[in-house]
Amino acid sequence: MKKLLASLATAALMAPGALWAQEVIPLTVASSHPTVVPWVGMIKTVFMARTDEILAETGNYQIEWNEAFGGQLYKANATLTSVEEGITDVGWVFSFLEAAKLPLSQASSNAPFATANPPALLDTMQELLETNEAFLEEWESHNLKVLGLTATDLYDIYLKEEIGSIAEIDGLKLSAPGVLGNWLRGTGANAVDGALPTFYTDVQTGVSDGVLTLALGALPIKLYEVAPYIHRFDAGAAFSGAVAINRDVWNDLPEEVQNAMIQAGQDYTTAHGQDLVERHEFALNKMVELGADQSTPVKIIPMPPEERTAWVNALPALATDWAASLEERGIPAKEFMSQYMAGLRARGETPARDWDSEL
Repeated sequence: MKKLLASLATAALMAPGALWAQEVIPLTVASSHPTVVPWVGMIKTVFMARTDEILAETGNYQIEWNEAFGGQLYKANATLTSVEEGITDVGWVFSFLEAAKLPLSQASSNAPFATANPPALLDTMQELLETNEAFLEEWESHNLKVLGLTATDLYDIYLKEEIGSIAEIDGLKLSAPGVLGNWLRGTGANAVDGALPTFYTDVQTGVSDGVLTLALGALPIKLYEVAPYIHRFDAGAAFSGAVAINRDVWNDLPEEVQNAMIQAGQDYTTAHGQDLVERHEFALNKMVELGADQSTPVKIIPMPPEERTAWVNALPALATDWAASLEERGIPAKEFMSQYMAGLRARGETPARDWDSEL
C-alpha cells in the first residue's frame, strides 16, 4: 500500500495537470448567412479557432462549440434578437437590417463613398465603440457584448444587362440590403430590400433587375450566373455589424474565457479587414473565370471616374437627413458622424463627399 501511495504521489508531482479536470463549456454559435460568405466562415476559422488556441495554453477550459451557421436557427432579419434573446449564444449581428435598433451603426451607410479602405473603417469603428458612449450603449442595450467587427469590401452594381452610365439605372429595380437602399436615392432606381441569401432568386425570378452588392458576397452565392454584368464603381466600404455574445451568457463565463474571446475578437477584426482587401480583386477575377463559359459570359465594366462622381453628387443629403431624424429622438448622430469622418481622415482617407460639412 505504501509503495502504491508513493507511486501515485510521484505521478501527481510529475503531471500536476492531472489533479484537476478541464471544464468544458458548451456554446452555440450561429449566423443567418452560410460559411462560404468569408466573414461568416472566419467566425469559425479565426474567432473560434483563436479562442480554442488561447484556452489551450493553460488547459483549464475548453469550448464545446455547437455550430448552426447558414440560417439553421434564424434568418437575416433576426440576427440581433436571436443573440439578444439567447436563441444562440454567439452570432453575427447584421446591422444593415437593424436601422431602428442600431441607428448609429448606420453612419457609414449614410456617408457612402467615404472610404475604400476596410481596415481604416474597422479601426475607426472600433475606436468609436471604445470612446463614444452612445454607440457602445446602442449595442449593449440589446443584451449584447461585442467581440469583433465586420465591414464590407467595395460595392458595385451587378445587372442582367450592360449599362454605360449611372443615369441608365433610372427605372431599374435593384436589390440592396436594408439601409444601403439609400445609395440608390436620387438615381431613379428602385431599391428592393434583400440580403445575400435572397439576391440570386431576386434576379432569377425578376423581382429585381440586378443587385447593389460586394464581390466577396457575390462570388459564393454565384450571383454572376444571373447578373453577369459587373459595373465596377468601387462605391466604398461600410460597417456591416459585429460578432457578439449574449450578455447573460458572457457574465457567466470565467474571466479566462472572457479574455480569450476578447483577444480572439480583436484578431478576427484585424484578419477580416485584411481579408477584405486581399480578396476583393481575387473575387472579381474569379467570377470572370467561373462565368466564362456560361450563356452570357461574365463581364466587368470599369465605370469612368466621372460616373462615380455623378453617382455621389446625385445622392441627396443622406447624412443630414439621417442625423436630423436621430437628433429628434435624442440620439447624438451629428457628433457621431463628425467623429466617424474625422476618424477616417486621421487614417489618411479622403472622402469623395464631405458629409459632415453638410450637417
